Amino acid sequence: MDLNLHIAQRMHNIKPFIVMELLQRAQQLQAQGRDVIHMEIGEPDFATPPLVQAAAAKFLQQGDAKYTAAAGLPELRAAIAAYYRQNYGVAVDAGRIFITPGASGAFLLAFGSSLNPGQAVMMADPCYPCNANFVQLFNAETQLVAVDPATNYQLDAGLIAQNWRANTSGVLIASPANPTGSLLSNTALAAAIDQVQALGGCFYADEIYHGLDYAEPPATALASHDQVFVINSFSKFFGMTGWRIGWLIVPDSHVAVVERLAQNIFISTSSQAQYAALASFSAENMTELRRRRDEFKIRRDYLYENLLRLGFKITAKPEGAFYIYADCSTFSQNSYQFAKDLLEAEGVAVTPGTDFGYNGADKHIRFAYTASIPRMAEALTRLERFICR
Repeated sequence: MDLNLHIAQRMHNIKPFIVMELLQRAQQLQAQGRDVIHMEIGEPDFATPPLVQAAAAKFLQQGDAKYTAAAGLPELRAAIAAYYRQNYGVAVDAGRIFITPGASGAFLLAFGSSLNPGQAVMMADPCYPCNANFVQLFNAETQLVAVDPATNYQLDAGLIAQNWRANTSGVLIASPANPTGSLLSNTALAAAIDQVQALGGCFYADEIYHGLDYAEPPATALASHDQVFVINSFSKFFGMTGWRIGWLIVPDSHVAVVERLAQNIFISTSSQAQYAALASFSAENMTELRRRRDEFKIRRDYLYENLLRLGFKITAKPEGAFYIYADCSTFSQNSYQFAKDLLEAEGVAVTPGTDFGYNGADKHIRFAYTASIPRMAEALTRLERFICR
């Protein structure tokens, strides 16, 4: 029966997320009894911290998991504001903080409240692919700008000025970045925001990997300019991926419209996830999270040294997140095929660079050091066997 069903035109520009395809295949292999080592997904292998689990269990036992205000629990918004005071020395009005279903919900609110059809958001290439798709969803354009080791794989003020177009309405910078783990220095970040504001654009700061930094802690964009969009999440540093909870800080001018949009898009974020997240900021839990970060640093160093030993090219040791973006051109000019064949032959799951843009994508692989060192050691043994064939 012809129901005259049509696929929206915007969907033709929404690219699939290849890593999810590889994860699905890895899970199929596991179901068949294969041992698969996961280094593809950006998900900490640590369990949800015990204090967070306990807070969620206590809340659920009360049997009162109902809607919250669309902007989120007042207590959680206040706790995040206190976190910015203590961690960054920045005062943020809790009324500007919105609790969202993951950072994805935060991006939907930020772009939905600030983008018009035909406008463009500038992003680095390579970058996290879903961010570009969020822009496309609002019939706006993604303006990818190739970045390289000269700017530490980041957009800086010079690149922003050089690539600004008549329809460019804003710039998104992720620091630390996915997939490269690179950081923009605090001085360069401030200069980039200055440049965007001078050009009359919006600045969007992706700070999802804050806390997972291994040298000088990055400043929040709010330390340079108060009226910017800041996206963060409880998924990465706080280790709560499956809870689907994040937050968005908006300029004063957007508070009312973002609240209205949140009411309509998702009513409210999961109440049990919000009460669980509230326990994240206790001193005991923060100590545990910092211990986990130190473990990630040890893993980074181990993986970095061994990938170089095997012949992968890495321009600089990542400064944050939990990824290494390695040049695999010595072994393959097709990173997607390399990742597929490695998974099938050796049961090691990694992400091809083709997930992250166009700039050198076929020659890069993203390795996530979200597995223990013994598991990574086994993965490296298998990887060496694979590339030596």
